[in-house]
Amino acid sequence: MKKKFLSILASLLIVASLAGCGSSESKPAEADTKGDASQTEQTESFAPKGNIDFLVSSKAGGGSDIFTRSITDIASKQGIVSNPFVVNNLQDGNGQIARRNVKDAKGDAANSSLLCFSTGDLSSMLSNGGLTMADFKPIAILAADKHLMFTNAKNSKYASFEEVVEAAKGGAQIVVGGTSSDERNVYDMLVQALGLEDNFSYIVYGSSSETMTALLGGHVDLGMSKPAASKEYVLSGDISPVLALSSERFSAPFDTAPTADELGYGVIELPVWRGVIGSANMSDEAVTYWNNVFKQVTETDEWKANYLEKNLLVNNYMNVEDTTSTMLAAEKAIVEAAG
Repeated sequence: MKKKFLSILASLLIVASLAGCGSSESKPAEADTKGDASQTEQTESFAPKGNIDFLVSSKAGGGSDIFTRSITDIASKQGIVSNPFVVNNLQDGNGQIARRNVKDAKGDAANSSLLCFSTGDLSSMLSNGGLTMADFKPIAILAADKHLMFTNAKNSKYASFEEVVEAAKGGAQIVVGGTSSDERNVYDMLVQALGLEDNFSYIVYGSSSETMTALLGGHVDLGMSKPAASKEYVLSGDISPVLALSSERFSAPFDTAPTADELGYGVIELPVWRGVIGSANMSDEAVTYWNNVFKQVTETDEWKANYLEKNLLVNNYMNVEDTTSTMLAAEKAIVEAAG
């Protein structure tokens, strides 16, 4: 089952990559003009009413929270959206409460209710049961993220990931902390590549900030996180990056961490797309409006400098069509992997 799952994960990466490339390819000028005109007409035919509820299915301080608040701050400051945003973090039920709140919205509420949604959120949603992509409308994908592993810089028993592996081979039990879904999935990929499943255990935390707290408190040997949620701890000297779960090394301050491929385990990565979805009850005009809003956000210098570059992410804006195909392909792959 694990081999089948990892194989499907690999195909997922290809699907996401192709969709991303497809959205950025050049098209004939006439087609672009017609498409832009059509989108402008649909955008101008809709305007949200009242406050905009932007839900996050994890706690404040994590990567999803940073992503969401970056979007809302830019959209408000740049005058892209005049309506006030209200960001709500609802992590109860592994995020299902937040998802159900958006799913059940109707009328004007459906058109002004947004949900931060990533590869990991999709996996978590399906594993918890009761909800599928049929309950939602994909709106946009804006960025892509990858993972690293960290040790406590001040009192860890291990100075490098190589020392961790040697200890595990010698019978030590290595405890890793991280969030559910995508971080757990890439962890599974790693321990299978190491061939040390029996010597590693994984503790699930509600957010990346909780993982960092556990690592600093000595409750885990390794903490898994993404750049956005861990950078401040690296800069403060509290944690050390020891493994990059990416095809290439990250830039500073994570550049000291070798990739799994450098250590002889092959490329191990599970890029996480970060996007937004709405209720299936959201009108098509509202979907087009919000996609255009997010497109404008990704074109700002503030987004590029203060979000992407600051958090070491990849700009990966997709239109509604590409976003929908990417999310539905991911759902299909996860369902097939579950048997």
